[in-house]
Amino acid sequence: MGIAASSGMVAVPLVWMPFIAHGIAVSDDEIITGAASAATRIDKALAEATHLSRARIQALIRDRRVEVDGAIVASPSATVDAGTPFRIVVPAAVTAEAAPQDIPLSIAYEDEYLIVVDKPAGMVVHPAAGNRDGTLVNALLHHCAGQLSGIGGVARPGIVHRIDKDTSGLLVVAKSDAAHEGLASQFADHIVHRRYLAVCGGHPDPAEGTIAGRIGRSDANRKKMAVLDPKATRGKHAVTHYRCIERFAAATLIECRLETGRTHQVRVHCASIGHALLGDPVYGNASRAVRPILNGLSFKRQALHAAQLGFKHPLSSQQLSFSAPLPTDMAELIDELARSNR
Repeated sequence: MGIAASSGMVAVPLVWMPFIAHGIAVSDDEIITGAASAATRIDKALAEATHLSRARIQALIRDRRVEVDGAIVASPSATVDAGTPFRIVVPAAVTAEAAPQDIPLSIAYEDEYLIVVDKPAGMVVHPAAGNRDGTLVNALLHHCAGQLSGIGGVARPGIVHRIDKDTSGLLVVAKSDAAHEGLASQFADHIVHRRYLAVCGGHPDPAEGTIAGRIGRSDANRKKMAVLDPKATRGKHAVTHYRCIERFAAATLIECRLETGRTHQVRVHCASIGHALLGDPVYGNASRAVRPILNGLSFKRQALHAAQLGFKHPLSSQQLSFSAPLPTDMAELIDELARSNR
């Protein structure tokens, strides 16, 4: 038996075996083969044996591009027996369908492998239904002259992680596949430093703490995310560490440090403890005390800014750290809230 379903995991080495084609032509796809020396989870074993990240292996399994003992692998958590051969077909990068657009970018750092951008609020990260152009990807395709990692596919070239349309701040984009794999691995291992600044309603108590729980689609509203019941088996584990920085009459400036990066994580976690972010159109409900301030400033987006981003350079291993100042709209909001204290 080549593979078996199992929840156990044993870290073992694999024997690396370069592929030699025998009259098989597979366009420009990269084919990697090897053999397991002991039983272990397939995704972990193949990641350790190849230049691919565990997340990339899992994506290739979903795309039915991984074989073990001649059979297509259906689950990344299946185990592989010692001596079982594997074969991975890595598709060639596809030319992005998004069109390059000359859109100004605020660049915090750039080299031949990656670029760190300070995204403004209101800009969508990648093209999707309703946002076919004017996105960060469109701007990057122009700025980088098409030199972006192809791993994200035709719609998301170079995109390793995302922040919401109406959240401002830092994100890193990969120019090469090697950089993409290295960055994706760090995000999967939760070793990327991400610090957000946010303004929430009310005064969190305690002033410093951790919010943890599985985040998934809300049962009440499928368009929203929610912290699920502790017994739920769906959703994804999420952890946010917060601390209060400055307290106003009816709001608080907080710092949020993310262990995980789930959809709407900070917004959902803050709302779950009764302190939704000011201006949040989905999870917020501004109090009477702050509503006049929001209306006076025409502040209509979640008060959330990705202020710091730190990671190891995927090629040089140098530790990099970047900071982005508060955008004007959030700075003005904080100033107005501070005046309300007087």
